[in-house]
Parts: sequence; C-alpha cells; structure tokens
Amino acid sequence: MKLVSTFALALAMSIASTTGAQAADETPVPGVPGPEQDPYIFLEEARSPEALDWVAKENARTLAAFEADPRYAQLKAEALAIFDSNDRIPFVSFRPDGLYNFWQDKANPKGVLRRTTLESYRTDKPEWEVVLDIDALAKAEGKEWVYQGSTCLPPAMNKCMIALSDGGEDATIMREFDMTTKSFVEGGFVLDAKSQGGIQWIDEDTLLVGRGFGEGTLTESAYPFTSRVWKRGTPVAEAEEIFRGEPTDVWAGATLLRDNKGTIHARTAFRGISFHESLNYVEKGSEWVLLDLPKKGGLYGIVDGHILISTDEDWTVDGQTFPADSLVAVELEAWKADPNGAKKTLVWAPGPRQTKQGGAITGSSLFVTLLDNVVGKVLQFNFENGQWVSKPVALPDNATLGIAASSDETDQIMYTVSGFLEPTTLYYTDGTAPPTVLKTSPAYFDPAGATVEQHEATSKDGTKIPYFIVKPKGMKADGSTATLLTGYGGFQVPRLPAYLGSTGKLWVEKGGAYVLANMRGGGEFGPMWHQTAIRENKQRTWDDFIAVAEDLVKRGFTKPEHLGIQGGSQGGLLVGTAFTQRPDLFGAAIVQIPLFDMLRYHLIGRGASWIGEYGDPRIPEQRAWIEGYSPYQKIVPGVEYPEPFLWASTADDRTHPAHARKGAAKLKALGQPYYYFEDTTGGHSGGVDNDQRAKLQALQFIYLMKRLMGAPSGQ
Repeated sequence: MKLVSTFALALAMSIASTTGAQAADETPVPGVPGPEQDPYIFLEEARSPEALDWVAKENARTLAAFEADPRYAQLKAEALAIFDSNDRIPFVSFRPDGLYNFWQDKANPKGVLRRTTLESYRTDKPEWEVVLDIDALAKAEGKEWVYQGSTCLPPAMNKCMIALSDGGEDATIMREFDMTTKSFVEGGFVLDAKSQGGIQWIDEDTLLVGRGFGEGTLTESAYPFTSRVWKRGTPVAEAEEIFRGEPTDVWAGATLLRDNKGTIHARTAFRGISFHESLNYVEKGSEWVLLDLPKKGGLYGIVDGHILISTDEDWTVDGQTFPADSLVAVELEAWKADPNGAKKTLVWAPGPRQTKQGGAITGSSLFVTLLDNVVGKVLQFNFENGQWVSKPVALPDNATLGIAASSDETDQIMYTVSGFLEPTTLYYTDGTAPPTVLKTSPAYFDPAGATVEQHEATSKDGTKIPYFIVKPKGMKADGSTATLLTGYGGFQVPRLPAYLGSTGKLWVEKGGAYVLANMRGGGEFGPMWHQTAIRENKQRTWDDFIAVAEDLVKRGFTKPEHLGIQGGSQGGLLVGTAFTQRPDLFGAAIVQIPLFDMLRYHLIGRGASWIGEYGDPRIPEQRAWIEGYSPYQKIVPGVEYPEPFLWASTADDRTHPAHARKGAAKLKALGQPYYYFEDTTGGHSGGVDNDQRAKLQALQFIYLMKRLMGAPSGQ
C-alpha cells in the first residue's frame, strides 16, 4: 500500500475536466487582459474550429521544418526502439491473484492489462495472461481509450472500477470489471459521465463516490467537492450525499481510513482550502469532527496498530513541537475514541538536508523513502517494545531509490535503483532477507566516457543551488558543448537523477551535455525548500534557474549560443520566465505543456487550483507578484528571443493548450521566430502511445540540434 496524505492523494487522482476557458470568475480586473484586450482569447477554446485550424497550420509548418532534417527519422526510430523494447522492465503491482502489469508496445499501442505469477516473473520471459486489451476495447467501441488505472475492493481485489479517458484527458469514465472473469460486469456500476475524481469500495455492493454530479458540485477550480454513498442497483443521481465542502475549496471529499487488511476503521474527509492546505475531518456518529491537524499535513496510513500523521510545517500540540516533514504516530484505538486528545509520538524527523519522499506499508512494516542531500535511502519502521524503531534497508549507495511495489498481505516489496548512467535495477525481498536483484533494464545508450558531476551555483540572494551535469566523452571546458538544462522547481516536487534512456541515446551519446537543476520551489530538501519560493517569492525559482545557467557559462561548460533549456507544466513556466527574462543567456528553449499567461491562468484549465502556489491575479497585490514574471506579458517588441519551441496537447485538461498557443501567437504577431506543435490526442504528459512519444522526442531533439549543434555534416 503506497502512502500519501489525504489531500495529496486526492490531488493525485483524476479531477474534473475543462475543455475551454474556465468560467470561475469573469469579473474584470484592472491589468488582467480580458476578451476585449487579448486578440488570442479564441485559442482558449480547446476544440473550436477556429482554434483547431490555427493548430493545423502551425503543426504543418513545424513538421515540415523538423521532419525534413535528415537526422529526424533516425532519432524517432531510436526513441521508438527504446519505448517498444520488449526487454525493458515490466513493473508490477502485487495482488492476491498475481502480479499485474500494464504494457504498451508495437503490437499493443494502447496497451494491455496483464498478470503473471511471481515464479514466472522471476524468469527472463514471464508468461503473461491478458486481463484487459485496451486496443481491442477501443476498436470495438470506436474510442481513443487510454487506460487510467483501476480501483479494487480489498482484500480479494477482484472487483474493480476501471478508469478510461478518451484521448488522454485527465477526466475519465469508470466501469465495473471482474478480474476473475476478465470482463466488464453486465449491469454493474458505471460512471459514464466524464469527470475527474474517483471511487472507493465500501463493500461489494457499495461505492463511495467523489466525482462531478452535475451543476453545483464542482469547485471554482473545477474539482469535485461532494461525496456520495452509492448502492448497487440504484441511480447514482439518487445516491446519498454524506459530505460537502465549499465551492471556494480547491477540492473536497470523503474517504475511507482503511488498513492494509482491508478493514475500514473510520470515514474521514478533507477540504482542500488551497493547493497546499487542507482541513481534515472524521465522522463521529452523525457529525463530522474537525481534526486538530496542521493545515499542511494529514493522515498518512495505519501500521502496527497506530495511525500515522505527516506534517509539512512545524506542529505544536499537547506541549510538544514536531518539526516540518515529521511522521507522528497515535495509537489507533485511542484515536478512534478521542481523535483530538489521543497521545502523539514522534516516529521520524528529518536531519539536515533530508526529506521524506514516499512510503509503503507491507503486511507488518512501514517503509519510507528519503532524500539525503538528493541521494536516496529507505528506512523500515516497526513499533516494538513500546517504541518506534527504524533500520536502513540494504540498497546501493549514491543512487536514486524508489518503492516500485509492495504487498498488503505479506512483507514482499520491490525497489528501484537508478542513476543518470545506470539502467534501472529492480530489487525484491519477501521480508526474510536483504533485497536482491530481480531484473535489470538494458542499457539504451553507450555511457562509456560520460561522467556525472554535482556543482553549486549562487542565486541572486546568495543561496547555493545544486545541479548535476552529465558530461559526454571528450567534453572540453571551452564553451563549445551543446548543453540541455532542465528542472521543475514547484509544488514540492523533486527532480532526481534517473536513467537518461532516450535522452542519453538521442542527446548525450551524440555529444550533448545534460544538466538537472534543483531549484527552490521543488522538494529536494524538504517543505521549506518549497515554501521559501512560492507566491510573493516565486521569482526565487526563476533566479535559481538563471543562476545555474550563468554558472554553466562561467565554468566553461557551454556558451549561451550552445545552451538550451527545457521544462514541462510548471517547468514550462520556468522555461518561459527564463527566456523572457534573460533571452541573451539561451540559444534554445523548449516550452512543454506550459503555464504561460499567468494573468489569466486562474481562468484557464484547472489554473484556479494553483493559487496557493502562485497567488491570485484578481487581488491587486498578488497580481503585482505575478505580473513581474508572467511570460505571455513579457513577450514584447524589440527583444530578440531564442526562437523557442512551444508544444502542447489538445486533450490536456490540466494546464490547457491555450497557454502554449497564445505564446506562439504573440511571438508570431511580433515577427519573432518560433516553432509550435500540438499533439492532438495525448493528455498532460504528451503522447498516449509509444509512436507518439517517440515523435515528440524526435521533434524536440531535432530542434535542439538545429539550434545548438547546427546543420548535420554534409549540409
């Protein structure tokens, strides 16, 4: 069982969709472009004929330029060979009836849900039993179905609700599926209205549903804020509503406090009052009782008869203070009797430059992955002889570690170990011995001679910002190396060393350097590394990124004409701020599925949900923070920009393609060179099948080569 806080779990699930401009609050605000001021407002309608005609013309121009490069076909073929590789690790989840895997390849572009046994999985060529063929389903129903996961009834896990999206949107439909018969249940539960949100099984005939139920059930951020108990055989419209948040919440809903044996101990609920803050409740009798928990924290899971609480801020309670990023335990039965009065005990607190990343509960233990100066560690926790004890799990040092799968019933657990140049290795243990290697991904590029170094840049305010550089063989410190700098820097999400795979093949192997920056705003060093660079201080993230770029030039690793930057979503905003604030510092900029028009972001897609990160453009003081960096407004006449490449997805109902579209349209109007491409299916993460993913990779690396390396030899 993977662990996250209640609200984080809610945010990780699919939420309500928007296909055009979000109608949250159209009240005119001085300084915020409205329809009468913005000539490209029509591009905020994702699928209007006018917008799609604009997209088609842009795609044709970009494809003509990039696909004509003699390197394009080779790059796409190399990327596709990696994505379709049959010897890549088939990652699995533990279920009582076997190990489950979702697999896409050339023969199954939309993918198959399949299962095998542990004994077979240990072999080089496991025997797989197909449970659900998404390609066959899509063909039979004439839909572009994308598998978005399943939610199953514990402990047997054979009754499931399958989530499917049309073309890669976050919004899904859900249908009941029987894993034993490998078929959808005739007359079973069906949620056929597209929505975000999800379900939990109360029992085999009852679901707890937190999705959009029509008018008046979505927040201003387009997330559900009501939950219902739905009985089999009754219309969902008549299901009993058991919890209701507020329309001004980011999201709200009820959930089940369930242990790893499947036992439900309580019904809880949350109101996400901002992206990073929530109010938590527990049902006592007929009332919902507000829990005395930090707003930046929540319930984390149940282990060894205790309920765990995680906090992202210092928490003073009952005469003691638990530092930010701690894990705190409360005896479960005492908590159920008196949730706000039960004694609280520290399980773990971070040391300097440490932060917890994730966790899992097996049959008898809690496992937590940590970052220690951006290096992975895993600790095993148990409650023994009246106290919490921990011990490190024996895994390789100086690597990025993760928990790939864990069993709720036994102590079986799998870990991933990887690095920039080291293919991912999968470790397994049944809990009776240290983990051992189970599978290793093949090497997809030649790392011979490549080296990894970690350096620090000094940001504008003096803060030291670490970054990694992967240097190709023979790299000289004369500024001549084509270098790709990337990062994220938002929402407490860390960017960690991981096997470069297609980037290694398409870029490093061909002489390019790769740089990963760890800016403030991310989660590499815990909650404060994030919280010190949000809202009025968001410019610190952009300053950190620019400082790393300047440091690369100062050290002679590259020069501006050979330095490219790349980032997606919040990372797309990062790249947008960088090339508009320092156009002289970069030779290329890939702006992927970005936020870009930050004065209207609260009206586009699910932007209103991110006000906790950036601020609210409707409030003059906060608008001033945002106006200082919003890339769309910073594109102005008389400045030479580094011919950016903006790309998005028509089906992205999260950030919405309008941001990238409008950025490209404004560049065009000013006579600035640029490229634009829009994937007409894939969702927020891009392509939904391997061919699309390979195409997107090839387009981006051709762009980088053209801008930073020049024409291919012989031209």
